[in-house]
Amino acid sequence: MYMDSDRYPMKSYADCFFRVYGKWARHGVNLLQAIQLLFTVAVLILGNGQAISQISNGSLCFIVCLVIFMAAGMVVGQIRTLQRFGWLANFSVWINVLILFIVMGVAANSPPNFKATEASFGPDFGPGPIHRYAGTPPSGAASGGNGFTGSLNGLNQAVYSYGGAMLFISFLAEMRHPWDFWKGMLFADLFIYFVYMFFGLFVYSYQGQYAYNPVMQGLSPYNWQTACNIMNLVTGLIAAALYGNIGIKVAYVEVFQELFKAPPLTSKRGKLLWVALVPAYWVIAWVVCAAIPQFSYISGLVGAVCILQFTYTFPAILAFGFQIQKDAMTPEESFDPVTKTYNRIDTGMKRWVRGFMVKWHLNSFNFFYFLGALCTAALGIYSSCLGLISAFQGGSSVATSFGCDAPTG
Repeated sequence: MYMDSDRYPMKSYADCFFRVYGKWARHGVNLLQAIQLLFTVAVLILGNGQAISQISNGSLCFIVCLVIFMAAGMVVGQIRTLQRFGWLANFSVWINVLILFIVMGVAANSPPNFKATEASFGPDFGPGPIHRYAGTPPSGAASGGNGFTGSLNGLNQAVYSYGGAMLFISFLAEMRHPWDFWKGMLFADLFIYFVYMFFGLFVYSYQGQYAYNPVMQGLSPYNWQTACNIMNLVTGLIAAALYGNIGIKVAYVEVFQELFKAPPLTSKRGKLLWVALVPAYWVIAWVVCAAIPQFSYISGLVGAVCILQFTYTFPAILAFGFQIQKDAMTPEESFDPVTKTYNRIDTGMKRWVRGFMVKWHLNSFNFFYFLGALCTAALGIYSSCLGLISAFQGGSSVATSFGCDAPTG
């Protein structure tokens, strides 16, 4: 709120870092944002490729299933403006809610999809007794847990589900009435939190260690599984259009235009470049998910490497730097609008220490919060990498890189 203005509005997450830390921070944030959106599209291709594989009852090679959704994404990705997407995004939310109700009803009245869990996690996750734990499951496949690493993978999924701060400033910049953003965000957060918590506890109480991700693919009755998969394909395409559009725009405007002096998107050359970039973007995302066909581990890795930083690590260090720079200002200092320079009485470490001491308790809290978020990110990356190694080296999953066998069996 302090850094926004009528004359110099903030339009993206990276603008905050540009004003507090400078150009290098802005470029770093934009690059990570582009990587996150690329991996998010890869996760969408993987999840919906699994859905197509289940709908075809395994008659299609898994790579072909991924190519089908990639091709659909390339088509919807050619849309350059998102003005007409409001009602579609709203429609997508309610389809997802319908899927949740169907999954709860079916999970309560039928066994888990042992075929899918065994194909993804090995023979230890074949038919057997369902175990449920209020706390951390003990180590061992029989209980469905692998202790500390399993808890971290669960944490990564929570971060992946709830993290959304990256786009908050972009949404806020588009609002005609900024207070609408706060009302919308609070309502959406409360809605998502209560729905997810109730749904997660409900399904886990029936499926225990056999709960599968994505959840509709963990249903055993083929008819219900197919119905949910088809609805999920619709919401997946809407999400793919949104994430693909935003991802390519971020990559184009913040990376190609900023660093490589590409023409504006509104120009003829810019429009032609957009047409070429869309298929290239989707092919790269396809290569990522085809090389790592493990939905939970790849989404967990995205959560740990990217989403956790945008939601926890970056806000803390941004608040830390902003508060120090704000408190370091003195009445003797002034801004010259002609030369656009700020005349400081001191610079460097001396200024940072002076600004830090004004509200040392708040700044200390933000810095320790930043360190805690970094530790959590490192542990999340570690657990995801361990999971990927065990999936490929141990042969627990039937799915292989660029292979024909689907992780759903």
